[in-house]
Amino acid sequence: MPYAAQLSLQEAAGPTMEEVVFLHDHVLLLTCLMSMVITIFSITATTSMLTHNDPTEEAEQLEAAWTAAPIMILILTALPSVRSLYLMEEVFDPYLTIKATGHQWYWNYEYSDKTQISFDSYMLQTKDLMTGSPRLLEVDQRMIMPAGLQTRIVVTAEDVLHSWAIPSLGIKVDAVPGRLNQLPLSTSRTGVFFGQCSEICGANHSFMPIAMEAIPLNHFEQWLTMEH
Repeated sequence: MPYAAQLSLQEAAGPTMEEVVFLHDHVLLLTCLMSMVITIFSITATTSMLTHNDPTEEAEQLEAAWTAAPIMILILTALPSVRSLYLMEEVFDPYLTIKATGHQWYWNYEYSDKTQISFDSYMLQTKDLMTGSPRLLEVDQRMIMPAGLQTRIVVTAEDVLHSWAIPSLGIKVDAVPGRLNQLPLSTSRTGVFFGQCSEICGANHSFMPIAMEAIPLNHFEQWLTMEH
């Protein structure tokens, strides 16, 4: 959950978000280093121009340096980025597949590969919230999944464009009518994780939250049995 005046990313709750945080810190470090080097070079060049009259128009070593430096910076940025994209896109032998369908303005979840469970998830009104429950984020039926196991989330929409997103898990996938998009979904711990539709989908766009609960595998199997 984010908190007031938060400037950093949400705490990673799964391997995908851990990759996002690593990439963010990596690129931020490179940006800081580049800013420092450019500042030093600017001060040095300005000072030398005031005290010396050495021409730099034909300095081959300087030209080679400012040509090679951007190339190295791009390589150092691209390699971890490509790795993160690959890990975020590939689904490796998922334990479970869940289909999320966006509607105006709620989500429907189907567990068709294990059982024939299907239910709608609506936002809870303020008057129905329990003490301590987050306003505009809690729902009447949470999406349930096993913690520590890879799950495949398949996302589509029934009417207009939606977007299924949970920031603490590093997940965001468009829900497009007539198209199925999939992403791997896994958590490193149990708990409840919240998100919201991230595509403007109409008047009640801000009132179709996502609440996903990760529970131990044995509890998940019991839940499947009871729901079925």
